[in-house]
This record gives sequence, structure tokens and C-alpha cells, in this order.
Amino acid sequence: MTIDFIYFIYISSLTRCKMKTYDITLLTAHHYLNPADPNWYVQQILHEDLLLREALERKGLRVHRIDWTNIEFDWSLTRAVLFRAVWDYTERYDEFIRFIHTASEKTMLINPLETIVWNLDKHYLRDIKKHGLGIPETIFIEKNEPVTLRQLYLEHGLTEFILKPAMSAGARHTYRLNNGNLAEHEIIFRQLIAAEAMMIQPFLHSVTTQGEITIVVIGGRHTHAVLKKVKPGDFRVQDDFGGSVHHYSPTREEIAFAEKAVSVCTPLPLYARVDILRDNNNNLAVSELELIEPELWVRFCPPAADRLAEEIAKKMQ
Repeated sequence: MTIDFIYFIYISSLTRCKMKTYDITLLTAHHYLNPADPNWYVQQILHEDLLLREALERKGLRVHRIDWTNIEFDWSLTRAVLFRAVWDYTERYDEFIRFIHTASEKTMLINPLETIVWNLDKHYLRDIKKHGLGIPETIFIEKNEPVTLRQLYLEHGLTEFILKPAMSAGARHTYRLNNGNLAEHEIIFRQLIAAEAMMIQPFLHSVTTQGEITIVVIGGRHTHAVLKKVKPGDFRVQDDFGGSVHHYSPTREEIAFAEKAVSVCTPLPLYARVDILRDNNNNLAVSELELIEPELWVRFCPPAADRLAEEIAKKMQ
């Protein structure tokens, strides 16, 4: 090997790496970036980001953390970006769509662009069902479809059901409906359907009696799980509505179910969160598959942060 050839390889390596100030950039929302007086909820987000940052740095990666809406940041300065608590995107979809397409042209997205776009819309549940996985029975009502809640209730033989947007997070515009309260929700339903697609599912009673199981899958394999419980009198498991999170040891059946749900995704997500409920026939059902910015609860299992860092480091080799 000649000196000239070695020099060429060296210069080529520098060229590939130049201008890359960071290896991995953690994306968050502006109100989680540097809060002056964080409450308990924000402190949990900051703690989890710190656990992940430290795990990534132990892999020798240069880590950056930024508000995803920062228009001054040059995304070509980072080798990859990891979506964290970017939860305000649910109120600014158009901006988020522009962002992910722009950023994907300059850096690596974890998870990738096609996965994010697919996972934004809960029509993905249809794809999961095609692979033989259980989901709650789901009826989609497309934007501007000329139908009323009463018509849906009668046509589909519903009793008690959930209405929510097909593109949503954090229980945004999620309503528990029955024959007694249909009329009072007709106006909001018309307003919502004029702006976006909606979906209805039978109310799964296990959410109030057993809770919702969440299994985290990294690199295709389960790492840990939590159980989310509703506040007495409510039906939503989110912290915003008084829900609570607990350690949980999943069964082999539940782990296999979660790992299969992730395995049917193409490409295979580097990380995923599978939310599972028992349907009204006591069968496992995927209530949601979170591949964009899931809360991973690594504070319940710090080794999972190292596992994620290991998978990210391998992907960036």
C-alpha cells in the first residue's frame, strides 16, 4: 500500500466526516428543552433524556439535544436524529411533515421517514390486522364523510364505543360514547370530521379493570414493560388524565405478541412501543403501535437505555 493511497483514504475519511458536529441529536419540544422550573412530569422527560444521553455517550457518540422546530439549526451537522418528546407535533402536523422530509434529506432519521409517515395515521392498524394480529374492531370515518354518530351507532350495532381521530396522541379528542350521550357529541363530531379522518372502536372494558400493557421492543426484542392504569372513574391511561404507570412482568404470550407486531413492520423499527389491551373476548389486541416518539419508560429499566444506545451505535457504523 503506497503512501499516496493511504493519504487518499485519510482525506476521503475526513471529507465524509467533515461538518458533522454531532453524531446523534435528540429531538424534543421547545417547552422541554431548558425549562426553568420543571414540574414532576417534565422532570421525568428530562431524566429519561439524560439516561439515554449518558448511554449514548458511553458508546463514544457526540450527543446534542434540540427543539425540533428550531429553524436555525443545520440538520446536516448531525449524523442522525432520534425522536423523543416531540409531542407538540400533533397540533402542527403540516409543519412536522415538512420537517421530517427536509431533515431526512440531510441526516438519518431514527426511526426512518417511511416508518414515521406510516405510523402517523392509525389506518396502520389495518396493515397489522392483515398479518394475523388482533386489533380492536375499528371503523374509520374519512374526512367529510356524510354520516352522523347516530347513523354509525345504528348501522354497526354499537353499544358503548370510543371515538377518536385517526391521527392523534395523548387522548386528543377521545370520547367514550353510548346511546345516552350521542346527541351532545354530534356537533363536535361534525367539526372534527370536517377537518380530519376519525375512527370508532368498541369500548374495551379491560382498560378499566386490568389496565393497558406497554411492551418496549428494541432491535426487534423486548426489553421491559409497564402497566398503565386509569384513574378511578376515567377511561384514559395517560398521566394528563390522572393515569398511573407501574412495573410489569409480561407473560411469554404477551412478549411474543408484541415482538410479532413489530416484526411485521417494514423496515424493522430500531425501537418500538406496543400498547396492548384485552378485547371484550379476552384476546390480545394492539391498541397502538408507537414508532415515532414513544415514551419508553427507561427510568423503569435503565439497561434499556444502553440497549437502545447499542442499537443506534450499530446502525451508525
